[in-house]
Amino acid sequence: MSSKKEINEDLVNERRKCNFNIQEVTHIIDGGVENTLQRKKIEDVALNGGASLDDVPEECMNLRERYENALRKSCVYANILRNELLEITGIENFGTPVIRRTGDAFFKDISPFMLHLGMFVPTIMGQCTAEQQGIWLPKALDMQIIGAYAQTELGHGTFIRGLETTATYDPKTKEFILYSPTITSYKWWAGGLGRTANHCIVVAQLYTQGKCHGVHPFIVQIRDLDTHMPLPGIKVGEIGPRMGFNTADNGFLGFNHFRIPRMNMMMKNAQVLEDGTYVKVARHGKLTYGTMVFVRVTLVNEASFNLSKAVTIAVRYSAVRRQSELRPGSAEPQILDYPTQQHKLFICIATAHAFQLTANWLWHTFTVVQAEMRKGNIDTLPELHALSSCLKAVSTSDAAACIEQCRFACGGHGYMMSSNLPYLYSFVAATRTYEGDYTVLLLQTARYLVKAWEQAEAKKIVTPTVAYLNRCFDTNEKVAWTNSPEGIIKSFQAIAAGKISLCVKNIRQRIKTGMDYEDAWLMTTVQLVSAAEAHCRSMILDTYWNEMQRLTKTSSDNVKMVLYQLTTLYLVYWALEKSGDLLRYTSITEGDIDLLQKEYEDLLVKIRPNAVGLVDAFDLRDEILRSTLGSYDGRVYERLMEEVQKNPLNKVPVDPSFQKYLKPFMKSKI
Repeated sequence: MSSKKEINEDLVNERRKCNFNIQEVTHIIDGGVENTLQRKKIEDVALNGGASLDDVPEECMNLRERYENALRKSCVYANILRNELLEITGIENFGTPVIRRTGDAFFKDISPFMLHLGMFVPTIMGQCTAEQQGIWLPKALDMQIIGAYAQTELGHGTFIRGLETTATYDPKTKEFILYSPTITSYKWWAGGLGRTANHCIVVAQLYTQGKCHGVHPFIVQIRDLDTHMPLPGIKVGEIGPRMGFNTADNGFLGFNHFRIPRMNMMMKNAQVLEDGTYVKVARHGKLTYGTMVFVRVTLVNEASFNLSKAVTIAVRYSAVRRQSELRPGSAEPQILDYPTQQHKLFICIATAHAFQLTANWLWHTFTVVQAEMRKGNIDTLPELHALSSCLKAVSTSDAAACIEQCRFACGGHGYMMSSNLPYLYSFVAATRTYEGDYTVLLLQTARYLVKAWEQAEAKKIVTPTVAYLNRCFDTNEKVAWTNSPEGIIKSFQAIAAGKISLCVKNIRQRIKTGMDYEDAWLMTTVQLVSAAEAHCRSMILDTYWNEMQRLTKTSSDNVKMVLYQLTTLYLVYWALEKSGDLLRYTSITEGDIDLLQKEYEDLLVKIRPNAVGLVDAFDLRDEILRSTLGSYDGRVYERLMEEVQKNPLNKVPVDPSFQKYLKPFMKSKI
């Protein structure tokens, strides 16, 4: 067996023929040289000691062993964060994506602490007053308390207004009484809640002075800090095996008239005074979306990161794997040489870039809106909510499909848990649903789009992300097709405008038949989802193209060229995927579509020599990839055999079950 220091010859050759500066692209992906240096420093501190490694693969452990191992490693990583990484990041950047991503090296599945840093801490920062932050934030950041975030219930998820858990204020004791009135009101799915968390942010219907004021967040201690026993009035546990996230101890939580102090209501945007008077800031309902918008913004980034891992694994494997004969007697070619394999994988590289740049742009937009909100201006929040909703929906859906495509591209070995592709797929597949279901989020965006259409119709100037509506409203003719990046983007905006227009027309026609608005909307929802997706596609195409142009202005010529090819591939791919829509809303012809197909296939040929270089530019350490198929050295078959030896089933040549079951069965007479 070859030395671990050896690199597969095919990967050596792939890297030799790469014609662009890989590190230069890495800096673009990271957002600059300084960010790359800091990321590498964080990874070195966290990973060089080998604390992330397992002697026995996670998939070979039972449920309890996997949870205990994940909890052990969570504590190890948390200590590294507190004792070493905090000095590098500073407290203000403690929740940076680099911290979250480095943590992936410790968990093939997920950390029981993920929601503590991912939602518990951000919600304290976003929904608590300065006084409350002074109490809770130091404890949360130093992890003296471990928190979860319980919003979803057994009977309600995305429809937050329908939540059933109640928090009723008692002015005599200055306490809120939490109660789960039905089985469907039990909190469900919260990560870290089942066995790990001792505190929880609970979203409940607020009642005071006999009136319901809608859902509000509360900080609730659910377990004793010394014994970890659930407190009286608390019913909590783990919800059971899942498709993924099996080390996250997703939990259920019920309350039997459980009391918490008045100050445990998170009071930045609304409060209850000691006498029970309810006081809120202006437009409280929109401000409470802050945490949810933040999470949706981060999930776009997560979709890109997990897809970059999957396509790195699949491309490296495809460079090493050889299969079939193009001609009798000839050597087996690398499967990466097959155009069909390139078709599966190169769009995944481009999609990872598209989502990364869009996530960065969305994050900048979010910070600008946050700054405006601090000044009391929330006029831009509806646009951000619409943006984050559709981008979260489309990016998680596309990323899940692409990761599954990467798994298909690895054939039978992609089915192995040790490839890490099944874990990546199950993780991203879950994100398509949580923090807003795909369909529901697109319908939320659609409501914004219909209002924007009505503004354009009234000759009013609309917000920047829907500015194309003003242009498209001035003509009833099909948009002229031009085969250029700008032309494709303009055509996708025409598709979005056309679909939004048709939705408005159909809603109005249904109202004329006697339907009320709600029923007319309901009957149009299939088209509204399609319109919102079309709007999102146009936004991603536009953002990807413009951001790549901006970021490569000072790049070397070869970097500009390869990233231009990748961006163009993405645009052309989606033009071909949506050719039916283009035929409907633009002047494109069958001949134009034929030319697009040829351009797409030409781009596959041009990108092929740089494919391994492009995934190397993601700069993902082997510890983070956690894959037998995707390591930097390309020792696929050696790593697969090494992993086999770690399997407990292979520790003895004859399993005890042979004597117990198999031998008696074979010796028995039929």
